[in-house]
Amino acid sequence: MLRLSVILVTFLAALYVPAQTSLKAINIAVPPDSNVLQIPAEVLSEEIARRTGITWAVGTEPGARGAVIFQLDPGLDREAFRIATDNSAEPRITVTSAGRRGAMFAVGYLLRTLDWSKNQVALPGPINTEQAPEYPIRGHQLGFRAHSNSYDGWDEAIYDQYIRDLTFFGTNAVENIPFQDDRQSPVMRMTREQANRTVSAICDKYDVDYWVWTPADFDLLDAEKRAAALKFHEAFYQECPRLDGIFFPGGDPGHNHPREVMPFLQDLSTILPKYHPNAKIWMSLQGFDEEMAAYFFNWLDEHQPEWFGGMVAGPGSPPLPDLRARLNPRYPIRDYPDITHVVRCQYPELNLDQVFALTAGREPINPRPLFYKQVFSATAPHTAGFISYSDGSNDDVNKALWSSLGWDSTRDPRAILVEYARCFFAPESAERIADGILALEQNWQGALRDNDGVPETLKRWQSLEKEHKELGDDWRWQMLVLRAHYDAYQRERLARETALEQEALALLAPEAGKRPTVAMAAALAVLNRAVTDPVRPDLRNRLLELFDALYQNIRLQTDVEQYHAVHPQRGCMLEFLDYPLNNRFWLEDEFHQVLTLPNLQERQARLEVIRTWENPGPGSFYDDIGNLAESPRATRHPDRLGDSGSYWWWDNGMSRTRLSWQVTGSPGSLEYTGLDPQAHYLLRFSGFGDLKPRADDQPLEATLYDTEAHTLKEFPVPPELVADGALRVTFDDVRLEGVNWRQQPRLSEAWLIKLP
Repeated sequence: MLRLSVILVTFLAALYVPAQTSLKAINIAVPPDSNVLQIPAEVLSEEIARRTGITWAVGTEPGARGAVIFQLDPGLDREAFRIATDNSAEPRITVTSAGRRGAMFAVGYLLRTLDWSKNQVALPGPINTEQAPEYPIRGHQLGFRAHSNSYDGWDEAIYDQYIRDLTFFGTNAVENIPFQDDRQSPVMRMTREQANRTVSAICDKYDVDYWVWTPADFDLLDAEKRAAALKFHEAFYQECPRLDGIFFPGGDPGHNHPREVMPFLQDLSTILPKYHPNAKIWMSLQGFDEEMAAYFFNWLDEHQPEWFGGMVAGPGSPPLPDLRARLNPRYPIRDYPDITHVVRCQYPELNLDQVFALTAGREPINPRPLFYKQVFSATAPHTAGFISYSDGSNDDVNKALWSSLGWDSTRDPRAILVEYARCFFAPESAERIADGILALEQNWQGALRDNDGVPETLKRWQSLEKEHKELGDDWRWQMLVLRAHYDAYQRERLARETALEQEALALLAPEAGKRPTVAMAAALAVLNRAVTDPVRPDLRNRLLELFDALYQNIRLQTDVEQYHAVHPQRGCMLEFLDYPLNNRFWLEDEFHQVLTLPNLQERQARLEVIRTWENPGPGSFYDDIGNLAESPRATRHPDRLGDSGSYWWWDNGMSRTRLSWQVTGSPGSLEYTGLDPQAHYLLRFSGFGDLKPRADDQPLEATLYDTEAHTLKEFPVPPELVADGALRVTFDDVRLEGVNWRQQPRLSEAWLIKLP
């Protein structure tokens, strides 16, 4: 998509103009015959008052002491704006737009640019800019449903402020979920019907496009249900003050064939124009196989309906370049990027430590500016823009980033973060806050054990907290402060609980001289010190305060029982705050099984297997494939967006299996050096499903081959392959076509054992 307008942003320093111009005592002037500019003017006045305590009165005359003057120019693009300042003694800021939408974007620009603090607001320098966005669709899904980690707890005031805030970064579309997922949640302050009307009306207030996500999660061949759905849609359309787009997500959910879907959408297209004549129906190929996709494209090529707005590229859809090449050029593509999840998702965190996969979970507070800049650059050129998938306030930074990149894709992520900090926090500290957000992203890059930046990031945010006590009740601030404390707390726990496991396993050694029952009791006492003598209670207590504050302020539901999250995967960082970071659960269960063995020798033998699980003896090697810190011989795929099957979800996140089985990987190879050329070696693997290893490109024959979860496979290594003291192990592709990722083969652990 070509840019709609070249962006010209120039701050010109004139020698005869002060570095800053005070705007403390000015008015806002709106043309007397222009109602469309009244709301942007009032928004500017309210937001300045919120930040500074200073009131800029809104009227029709600029007054004699300076003013922000709104004016109309019908010749401008609908979303464009101009801002100009003059050099007179009394400051004049002229804001020009074609209507309300452009004026709202201009207000956002001013809030991201002005210097302000309590009882102070100033123009940092002259402004002369004319801007228009690069991509025509720049939106986010704010679906009111129990599935969400935040939105279901919002009332009209929160929705109004949040949608307003989004426009400050160029958002022009909001997508609701009006009637899928009819569960009630204890945090809901509105009925579903009230929320649908409210969000539509707020979008209309700010001239933001209102979209809805409306799957058919029933069998479209059921005539009774189909008729009821059409009737339900019509009632909804009639109630909406505004409706611009209908997004129908193919077969996910619903699993309907397009030969039923397209006639259903055609029926909707006869109802929609009665109430919203300019609205269009869009569709994704989610859940479609190749035959279904071919049927859809053939149908579309044959009919080319006017009511069809374009394609949506959701998770599970064909790659964007392929979709663009196949789709009729008359129809645009809207991306549907997942910006809210970090594991088991469209864009998983590439180098996430096992610790965060297990504790922070799928939907945590997740600022990822550098990563999403890469994603945007790779995907956006094939599209007309995006409406992101989001399930709550946890991804707020990501929303601002995507909106800003949709306005200008060349922008530097750090510059966007500086504006985010200027707009919402404190202009004087914006640079340091932006760097603090970038540091949070780096906290999640690579092995937590080795990431010395994590405690430094905490110190950075603790220092910012001391400087900006006025931000203590701000939910955006609380989320970032929480992440800094959360990361540091988990790093402290990791170090402590790793040491406790090592101490416990040492008590199982034969030379310790203890009988199995006594040894296991002693080992459990050591492991339980993580509970009886927890590490860093100061950090933990601060986290509990922040979790509670976020529930009170923005209804962020981080725990099922206490804060009414609908499911442990939905943003529940508190739920797993103290999940063991060693194998305490697995060891407890193993010890119980040892007690069932019939004799002393068998008990001692099993304890020796447990004790040496990760330490198979001199000259041998062990790699925990999903643990970045414990898999030094595994090579990674740095250019791959990730493997969504790497982070498993069992027992609602409270699995008692070994940690190595819960976070798996797909290494490019295992590289062994320093081998004994005279020795014999055995490769052993744990995991699930098939595995086809090669040693120095030679296929290996198994002597043990179990495919059930958590079982072992063993492959003797031909002695001639280690004659040079090195070995390279690779793996044939054993992925299964058409099989859900949960049933795909996986690799958990790898041993190279030097045989006696």
